Amino acid sequence: MAGGVTLCGSLSLHASPLGVAMHEAGYQARGLNWRYVPFEVTPTTLEDAVTAMRTLGIRGMGISMPFKQQIVPMLDRIDPLAAAIGAVNTVVNDEGELTGHNTDALGSARALQEVVSLEGTTVLLLGAGGAARAVGFGLQEAGARVRLSNRTDAKAEALAEQLGVGAVPWAERGEAAREADVVVNATSAGMVEVDPAPPLPVEALRPELVVMDIVYKPLRTVLLETASACRTVHGGRMLLHQAARQFELYTGQEAPLASMDEALTRFVV
Repeated sequence: MAGGVTLCGSLSLHASPLGVAMHEAGYQARGLNWRYVPFEVTPTTLEDAVTAMRTLGIRGMGISMPFKQQIVPMLDRIDPLAAAIGAVNTVVNDEGELTGHNTDALGSARALQEVVSLEGTTVLLLGAGGAARAVGFGLQEAGARVRLSNRTDAKAEALAEQLGVGAVPWAERGEAAREADVVVNATSAGMVEVDPAPPLPVEALRPELVVMDIVYKPLRTVLLETASACRTVHGGRMLLHQAARQFELYTGQEAPLASMDEALTRFVV
């Protein structure tokens, strides 16, 4: 804290306005004299940035890829869920002691819980990377029954074993989707600059299915457009809820979700 202002921010390769918009809207709604600054760092300067966080008393930092694993050994404590996931996207500074958290897991579950109860619900999770890992843990924490499928079957089997869930061959994902209550896409399929093709066969879709895509650029992905007859959840909801959980960890106050949502919507719609 300096001059009565509490500072938070983010560490990423490329600064984004989304975190600034959501967090500062939250601070304003709660009447807090806080500021949020995105910092650009590289793999070689990350450790210096962590030292600066301690030295300057920066209260909290959001951590983006590719730093979510690299930062782990630089911290004093790791929240049990973040330790299980093996990745940190949030660091909280308590008088120089840095604790790593993962709010992606909770963010994905909260986004889905806006439209469906996850307790006992069967979820087909597409993907086996870091994002899918966090989502998988979040779904399990919420009581869902998870099945996992990925374009590389060996990766799906490896993550499924770590989560203690069943793996579905990629060629059989359509059939698995027809048996599921919810499908979550945590692959890069549908992201315009990576792979615009939908990750799920159209014949697997049915009106009672809930379809979530964690991709938020674009907000209405090809998958969600294809699944327009289903109940859908776009990636902006997960982004919002993971930021709201960060807000709660930093401030100790309930996140003003409506204000943060309004700020986010101005950028992603």
